[in-house]
Amino acid sequence: MRNKIFSILLSGLTMLGSVKAVFAQPAIIPQPAEISFPANSGSFIINQKTLLENSSATQNSADFFNDYLIQVYGFGLKSLPAKGSKNKIKLDISKDSGGKEGSYSLNVSKGLIHIQAADPSGVFYGIQSLIQLLPTEKKAQLNVPFISVKDEPRFAYRGMHLDVGRHFFPVSFVKKYIDYIALHKMNYFHWHLTDDQGWRIEIKKYPQLTQVGGYRNGTIIGKYPGTGNDGIRYGGFYTQEEVKGVVQYAAKRYVTIIPEIEMPGHASAALTAYPNLGCTGGPYHVQQTWGVFKDVFCAGNDSVFNFLQDVIDEVIPLFPAKYVHVGGDECPKDSWKTCPKCQKRIKENNLKDEHELQSYFIQRMEKYINSKGKTVIGWDEILEGGLAPNALVMSWRGEAGGIEAAKQHHQVIMTPTTYVYFDYAQSKPDDSLTIGGYIPLEKVYNYEPIPKELAADEQQYILGAQANLWTEYIPGPSKVEYMIFPRMTALSEVLWSPKTSKNWESFQSRLQTQYKRYKLWGASSGKPPVSEASNSGR
Repeated sequence: MRNKIFSILLSGLTMLGSVKAVFAQPAIIPQPAEISFPANSGSFIINQKTLLENSSATQNSADFFNDYLIQVYGFGLKSLPAKGSKNKIKLDISKDSGGKEGSYSLNVSKGLIHIQAADPSGVFYGIQSLIQLLPTEKKAQLNVPFISVKDEPRFAYRGMHLDVGRHFFPVSFVKKYIDYIALHKMNYFHWHLTDDQGWRIEIKKYPQLTQVGGYRNGTIIGKYPGTGNDGIRYGGFYTQEEVKGVVQYAAKRYVTIIPEIEMPGHASAALTAYPNLGCTGGPYHVQQTWGVFKDVFCAGNDSVFNFLQDVIDEVIPLFPAKYVHVGGDECPKDSWKTCPKCQKRIKENNLKDEHELQSYFIQRMEKYINSKGKTVIGWDEILEGGLAPNALVMSWRGEAGGIEAAKQHHQVIMTPTTYVYFDYAQSKPDDSLTIGGYIPLEKVYNYEPIPKELAADEQQYILGAQANLWTEYIPGPSKVEYMIFPRMTALSEVLWSPKTSKNWESFQSRLQTQYKRYKLWGASSGKPPVSEASNSGR
């Protein structure tokens, strides 16, 4: 039962920072399903004498917590059999705990912090709530208030995306980005690895993809169409060994990485490396500006499919995820309309037009990817010309594509530009160079991923949602942090917490403590006005 005192605190909020009661509002984000307080108030003290009791099943959680303590507070805990200890943290797997995957309980009492769950991911999420009960100042002794939490995620898919094609980010920052995902109880990282401006993943059978396609000979200056070009060679890529390391790092944080290999559009970098894959044979170049480009993979050339199958054969072993993202968005049909091979393909397969040719392309690749035991994800353009039989749709051009796919009983991840494109401005006037659009914090917080247009039996196909971060105007890590915080924090509550518990005033109050955590993490963050709502979108 939800604590009545806590409910009174929430209902009594009239302005930011107005909570004054016997118990301070716990600044846990996302808001747990249930919070209660014991009759006797007090606190558990974590210091260097505190012992950490865990098993092999909870080792990832113990390691994450210890690493966090060391990095933020300067000390760690001994992980020992702590039976009989009067000051211990116990991490416990219990099949009797019940609840859905990721659910947990957290109890802080005299001498004991006990986190219990039915599976290891639940213990890990309990650790994230414990971290948010810690002081926001660096101390040698950490007081944790007596509290009881029961919690579980609302959606199975809680994701963040990062485009490394337009701007490249080193492995060290990719790992930090994964930590941010984990600290917010999110569980999917969509890694956008190829685009017109750079191919970022090593494919050993095709070394030119990274040696040539991984670099461009300049970048536009300023906002598109720009005021010129800097003329500086720019690029980078991840070796397969580096990718393996990132995937292992994420797995220990219960974050699944979904790779995206763009097709049939956004192919300039690949075509520059291997011009025979295009309709005209080139010449092509790795793009130095932003936008959508007419040169795409030739849909009438069987060698293109052989090439992409070879790429998939090297990508799949690197990523244990059951999904492979194939893009499928923003594919101009100009070259296909004039290409004899593409027109022959249309005729031979009784296709109506180039849109159905794109559907043919995606379905042919889907069949191959399915044969490898994987499921295809594509942007909502894959609905055009007929949806691939087993494909999962990411709805980005608003929610219409997701609604249509769910009505066809296809699984959907909601990621509409109008709510969760974090490359859009977060304040007015825009305080930095962005792609445009306007998505303030309150609009993110008020997002509801299940559209009202869906019937009850269709809602089950909405797996969750994801925020996208396209990096045309995000050249480095500090700008990434600035654009995702605090909006990512708001989205985490949308995806985790019960719909009925959402409360903007409560969130604002808890967010003030979160800003202090950003500072502890050494992360940049935007700080929008206290209350700001908008229905505008780009």
